[in-house]
Amino acid sequence: MTNTVDMWHDERGTGDPVVLLHGGLTDSRCFTANLDGLADTFRVYLPDRRGHGRTPDAPGPITIELMAQDTIAFLEQVVGAPARLVGYSAGGTVALRVAMRRPDLVERLVLISTAYDLDGLIFKPTTGGEMPTEIVDAYAEVSPDGRDHFPVVVGKIAHAAATEPGPDPDDLRAVTARTLVLAGDDDLVTLDHTVALYRALPTAELAVLPNASHLLLLEHADAVRDIVLKFLTTDAAATYMPIARADQPSR
Repeated sequence: MTNTVDMWHDERGTGDPVVLLHGGLTDSRCFTANLDGLADTFRVYLPDRRGHGRTPDAPGPITIELMAQDTIAFLEQVVGAPARLVGYSAGGTVALRVAMRRPDLVERLVLISTAYDLDGLIFKPTTGGEMPTEIVDAYAEVSPDGRDHFPVVVGKIAHAAATEPGPDPDDLRAVTARTLVLAGDDDLVTLDHTVALYRALPTAELAVLPNASHLLLLEHADAVRDIVLKFLTTDAAATYMPIARADQPSR
């Protein structure tokens, strides 16, 4: 008996598996016209996490740890093989936790606008106040739980943000997959935190998009897709004057 839930998902394209994990309070539609274009090269899986999109809420909390367990079960039971894992925002936090818990299931890792600890966010999810109409309408459009359940989901996520501890940076060394850390230069995740994440991961590469916010998937769809596609399809090249990678071969 497990606490995992069956996540609704879409599948597109053919080739090696790529799993896209959406941001918080959204769903897999956030990859429309940006990273869903990876289906031209890969078999792309687009799951909706518990309480998001077409996947219903379940009794109990919505935590990063539980969503990571759901994703591990998804990789094992649906994908059936190690995959390239791409997470955006809260989806990146989930993807990172998966890579820490089960490095054998993550062939390559992309973390977009991701905080490993929610203290890295300029502001955290909270209850109270009006949610943007666009977010509520998008939830109501597909959620099996109905519009009136949205405040319940928001409350669970806000509670987890306030109480769930993040990992110690030393724990991130459990991630063995080659990793791309990608953020906007004016992101909701602080640049200091993004750099700390990059430095804590054993085999990470860093990209910061100029003139980009936390909504870089919308603002720079083509650039984000091109960066991610190159990372997922090519091996790391030696550089001419390595510093952080001084123990690796240079040109």
